[in-house]
Amino acid sequence: MPGRVLNEAVFPQGCCVRLPAALREAYLLFGRRRDLTSNHDVLLGPAELYVDDAKEALVFRHENQGAASWGILLDRLRDDDPAVVIRPDLADKSAERWEGWLERLSLCFVEIVLSDSLQADEELCDFLDPDDDSIELLEENTVRLPFPAYPIGEEEHAIRWFLGQDVLLRDDDGTAILARGRTAEDLDRVRDLIPGDWLNDYR
Repeated sequence: MPGRVLNEAVFPQGCCVRLPAALREAYLLFGRRRDLTSNHDVLLGPAELYVDDAKEALVFRHENQGAASWGILLDRLRDDDPAVVIRPDLADKSAERWEGWLERLSLCFVEIVLSDSLQADEELCDFLDPDDDSIELLEENTVRLPFPAYPIGEEEHAIRWFLGQDVLLRDDDGTAILARGRTAEDLDRVRDLIPGDWLNDYR
């Protein structure tokens, strides 16, 4: 029944896990909007949720190439808006650990929608492998958004969000700049402000 699916997850072993309020609300708001949640990484549907093999976390999202999973620790499922953790998929499985991602699930879903918007349309989205000058120009020509630094505990090596003139940008700790313009012309403007070998710049 739809109501049951949105309130709890039932697993093959017969156990039942009640979903946090923030997760239920997110599925109700845009659970069917793959264009907002699955352009790159994949938000699992309510029926696809599962507990990891170590029985530590409820998994709700996968990296697009299987390099990581996002989840909620089982002992935090009773919280309305629990913290989110991430677990990389490593060759050495014994080294895998759930690590902090964002302090609230509701923030994580904001991040999901923002991040997936950067992957939506090649004409409106682009990627730059930056150098030190690129990051300086990014900081000079845009405004940093008031989104908390993440992953948790990585303030000095964190993902940061910026807003230019009708352009949304994400700095992945200086290793990548992703951008989405409201129009192709807006995206061209930010390419000119932050020169470099933009992946989709065919001008």
